[in-house]
Amino acid sequence: MRNYWSLLPAIAVCVVLIAIYAVPTLVNPQWTSNILGMFKQQPDGAEAVGPVQLGPKQVYSRRMLAGALVLGALALVGFNVSLNREANGCYIAAKAWGASDDKSQTADPCINMIYGNFIGDGSGEVIEKVQQPVAAYQLVRGHKPKYLKWIQNSPSYDETDFLVGIFGTCGSDVKVKQEDTRITVVYDAKEPCPVGNDISLLPIELKKPLGDREIVTVDGKPMKEINPDMDSWWSVLGKLATGG
Repeated sequence: MRNYWSLLPAIAVCVVLIAIYAVPTLVNPQWTSNILGMFKQQPDGAEAVGPVQLGPKQVYSRRMLAGALVLGALALVGFNVSLNREANGCYIAAKAWGASDDKSQTADPCINMIYGNFIGDGSGEVIEKVQQPVAAYQLVRGHKPKYLKWIQNSPSYDETDFLVGIFGTCGSDVKVKQEDTRITVVYDAKEPCPVGNDISLLPIELKKPLGDREIVTVDGKPMKEINPDMDSWWSVLGKLATGG
């Protein structure tokens, strides 16, 4: 599990300290009141005073405070899990599309490693006599990939039927031809797109439902269908807890 938030140890300490105070207080506020009373200093010559008994309102207010602290601890954990889930989801998706793992560029994979295409939408006529193949695509239907919400220039679910991923700025030269029997995706260039550590995603909207049409590339070769997505909250929480 790649942890992109350096405050995780501090959050763990805060959660433990809150639990030490809040859990006994929720069970019986008088316990924590007695324990804290042991640390009070008495004026010189004053007689020792026993623990002060809490009234109903004091018991209620202390339990409310303890409950609020527990909710705050859960919010801290949830915030950390959310950040890790987003970053790790973008990293997994970028790797699935073929991005290389350059440690200097993965501090925020949702910005550095994967993003929506800024120029070109797959339309236009093929110009070059020889084209280069495009390796993979991802369908956007039913279970829509959640990682798309977090990337730059995120494509719209409603206007995207499938995604095509290609390295860097090569997306402007990807051409998609929609036919009655198949859909052809090619990289319209004489040389292959240089391998890189970032992926540009082209959102493709179909003119009619995909049906049984194949999605192919150069020479009618079928493209590989991939389905990367973000891990579930429980999966990420488990990986953070175990260091997986």
